[in-house]
Amino acid sequence: MAAMIIKAQRQLSKIDTSKAFQGIVIAVILLSALMIGAKTHNLSANVVAVLLFLDVAVTVFFAVEISIRFLACPEKKNFFKSGWNIFDTVIVIGSLVPTGGSGVLLARLLRVFRVLRLVSMVPELRLLINALLKAIPRMGYIALLMFVIFYIYAAIGSMYFHEINEVLWGDVSISMLTLFRVATFEDWTDVMYETMAVYPLSWIYYLTFIFLTAFIFLNMMVGTVLEVMSQEHDQFRAEQHGESGDGGEPASRAQIDKLEKELIEIKALLLQKN
Repeated sequence: MAAMIIKAQRQLSKIDTSKAFQGIVIAVILLSALMIGAKTHNLSANVVAVLLFLDVAVTVFFAVEISIRFLACPEKKNFFKSGWNIFDTVIVIGSLVPTGGSGVLLARLLRVFRVLRLVSMVPELRLLINALLKAIPRMGYIALLMFVIFYIYAAIGSMYFHEINEVLWGDVSISMLTLFRVATFEDWTDVMYETMAVYPLSWIYYLTFIFLTAFIFLNMMVGTVLEVMSQEHDQFRAEQHGESGDGGEPASRAQIDKLEKELIEIKALLLQKN
């Protein structure tokens, strides 16, 4: 009995890891995204009926797909140790909410999030998201420093320019919004020329602010993300080759899991023979 279970798990694992099955899953996710977009248009009754049928088919497919992944896992508790598996499970369970009744808006909203499953299915997208999440703490310090610069310049602008234009420089909070407009280059020259009519040297105020925010701090954020992405890429490449991220020695988690799986299969076969 144990041998049959292990054999079934191996077959399901082959199906789950096959490129053909992964391609089908991605195609269904893209189909789901197109269906969501199609439902926002005025459609005939026949087309709506077809879309409803396809929606049920996609929901059933996702339920079967997540079941295959769960059953293919030798240790079921390890399945939920992966954040991406938890994410996919929540999305699939949310898709099972009926589209009729008072929960129609909730059901539609949950089906929109099915498109996010594309992130968990494509390794390159997972790499980007993981790098972005790990870069957020570092970017937080840069954002804090940017806030300090914004606040200082906003206080200066409010003190000197509030008499010129109360709408743009009335207080510190409004001045910060104006500076955000300047930092995004949204008609910022109009703001500068207005203050230059009274303070000819006010261009120094704007150029130094833009230099600090749009060039220095923005490049610091980009550099932080690129650094983390490089580290994630090196780690991903090491895991793909069965190596550790730093020493290049065979010490990957994937190898250990594979050996543990083989030991479980050998133990089951020995028990069956006895």
